[in-house]
Parts: sequence; structure tokens; C-alpha cells
Amino acid sequence: MALIVQKYGGTSVGSADRITNVARKVKKFRDRGDDVVVVVSAMSGETNRLTDLAKSIMPEPDVREMDVLLSTGEQVTIALLSMALQQLGCEARSYTGAQVNILTDSAHSKARILGIDEERVRDDLGAGRVVVVAGFQGMDEEGNITTLGRGGSDTTAVALAAALQADECQIYTDVDGVYTTDPRVVSGARRLERITFEEMLEMASQGSKVLQIRAVEFAGKYNVPLRVLSSFQEGPGTLITYEEDGMEEPLISGIAFNRDEAKLTIQGVPDQPGIASLILGPIGEANIEVDMIVQNVSADGSMTDFTFTVHRNDYEQALQMLRETATAVGAREVAGDNKIAKISLVGVGMRSHAGIASTMFAALAKEGINIRMISTSEIKISVVIDEKYLELGVRALHNAFKLEQEPVASTEA
Repeated sequence: MALIVQKYGGTSVGSADRITNVARKVKKFRDRGDDVVVVVSAMSGETNRLTDLAKSIMPEPDVREMDVLLSTGEQVTIALLSMALQQLGCEARSYTGAQVNILTDSAHSKARILGIDEERVRDDLGAGRVVVVAGFQGMDEEGNITTLGRGGSDTTAVALAAALQADECQIYTDVDGVYTTDPRVVSGARRLERITFEEMLEMASQGSKVLQIRAVEFAGKYNVPLRVLSSFQEGPGTLITYEEDGMEEPLISGIAFNRDEAKLTIQGVPDQPGIASLILGPIGEANIEVDMIVQNVSADGSMTDFTFTVHRNDYEQALQMLRETATAVGAREVAGDNKIAKISLVGVGMRSHAGIASTMFAALAKEGINIRMISTSEIKISVVIDEKYLELGVRALHNAFKLEQEPVASTEA
């Protein structure tokens, strides 16, 4: 007997038939004696429908009222799933985020969970019920409904699993696990049996959209075993956990990529203390997230060129702000490019293997792909290239590191 938290996304509960299928899946776990808490998203397309409805009334809707509106999507799903479970003879009870005291800060549309009072959930589990909780939402200290941002149901599920000290948190999606890269780009992409929290966090932050970054961070912080599974087919999925002695450490676990990149460069800036702050300070104050940063200093050390990347949606605003900064600091020129993409190699095996970067660069060079920027960490190497070469680059790297093959187990004692 185990305590399991399961999360089902919008596609998994996109119709009455699919909700019934989820109920059948949940009942199988309950029938074998497991305690089950289910977290669900709004039905597929519902959030977009509600957003369009709001904007038809008010072009720039109030963020508090948008949270009130969008939270109703999950409320529909939890009630329907509870009914489906009851119809199958499985006792169930549904709750909104506020009803199970998921306490958040007051940052509407992107709130963060501060704490959960799990007593009500434990009481229901003790009474033999399946507990169905609305994902994506909570309540601040003043009683306002809040939402957690895109993919927030993943975070709700992990937070509940942490609070309940669940044996496993299962994330059901429309894919059957975490792959070495997107199978739509590389037909030979391979499903991973397991991956570390550290690797999954890097994959998510570099463009892999299987799990929300905050959910992976939460799981790693509280050591909640995560498993990614398919709602539509049986299988073991991918287990996300800590590194363990004897755990297979492939050279590269996966390749993540991001098409939504834009690059900005301010040239001929005086090389003096505080210049980076003058350039990036206004960008940060505008809530624009900066990703990669490269600074090149002139031979005589008097001038520098400063390049950084932002999300493509922020490109025009950042470019205008950089032009204003250039005037203020006496820079020579500002340039931008919103037709770039980023490819990242991720793997804990990088820690103990040299030559990863050279293999990567050689594979891209062989395909005539020029590297515009490079960034590294202990278990990741990222490069920025022209967007038109993205898929070619991903396929070349997947082949160069033989990711379609199962890693060979170490023979070392």
C-alpha cells in the first residue's frame, strides 16, 4: 500500500470520455489498496476560452479578476472527475485549492506556494476516499484566489506530494516519458528510464516542455520521486530522482532546445566597473529575463561589446530600452537578432568526461552550422545558432552522441 499523488493535464481530461478513462485508471490504484490524491488541470482549451471571454469585455483584464475567472476551469474538472469515480463505485471528494488551504503569496497569475494544510486531505484518505484537488490555484493570506502560472498544476501536485510525504508523484501527460530529445524532431529519440532532478531541471529550463521548472525545483528540494507517464497508454514512464551510487550515468542524457530566443548586442561600451549593471539594470526592472551573457573586451581594454539573450516576446521592448541605454553611456551601436535558437546538451556524465564540447562543436561544424554564443555549466553546454539550422543541429548532435542507443553499463568495480 502506498500514498500516490497523480496529476492529469488538460488533454487527459479534455472530454467526458477522457475523464471517465482517468477515473478508471485512478480506481485501479485504489483497488490495489493505494491511497490516491488526484490533481487535475482545466479541460483542454478551457483556459483559452475563458481568457478570450475576458478580453472581449476588457482588453487588459484586472489580474485579480482573471485569477477568479481562470480558477473556475479546474473547478469544473474536479467535480466531473469526482462524479466519474463515484459512478464507478469509488468514493471521492473534490476540493478547490482554497478549500485545502494551499496558501500562496499575492502575485496574481504567477503566485508561489508558501504552505499547505494537509489535514483535510489526510482525513478523507483515512476515510477511504480519493481526494481530487484543483491544480494551478491557491489562496493568499487575505483570502484572494490566486493562480500559479502556466503549468502550475504540476507544482500543485508536487507540493501536495511533499506535504503528504507521498511515496511518488505521477505526472500523466500526452507523452509516455522524458525523451533524449523531441521525437517530432528526431525519429530515433529514446525514452529515458530515469533521469536526475538536476538533469531534468536543466532540460526544463533549456526548452523541454514535459514538466514545469518550478515543479522540478520543488520535487528536488523536498526529495519527491517524480514519474512522467502517459494518460493514453500503459508503460513505466520516466522516473526523476536523485543520483544514486551505481545509477547509470550516460555521457549525455538529452538535448533540449528553444526556438523562442532573441539576441541583443551593445557595441563600443566603455569598459569600466558598473557598466553591466547600467545595461542590464533597466532590463531586469522591466521584468525581462536575461538568459545567456557574453562580454568581449577590446585589445587595449578600454571598450567592450556586451551581448545577451532574452525571450523573443521581449525582444522589441528590450531593444528599445537598450537603445536608450546606449545613448546614456555613449555606446557606438546597438544590434539585435530575433531569428536565433538555442540547443543544449545535458548530462551528469559531463562531470567526469572531457571532450564533450569539442565533439559538439565538430558535429555542428560538419553540418556548416555557425555558433553565435556559448554557455556552459557543470552538466550543460548551450549554444546559440541561426534558427533555420535548429532541427538539423539537434539531429546532428543526437547522432554524434549516439543517443538512440541504450547507454552501456560501466564495468568498473
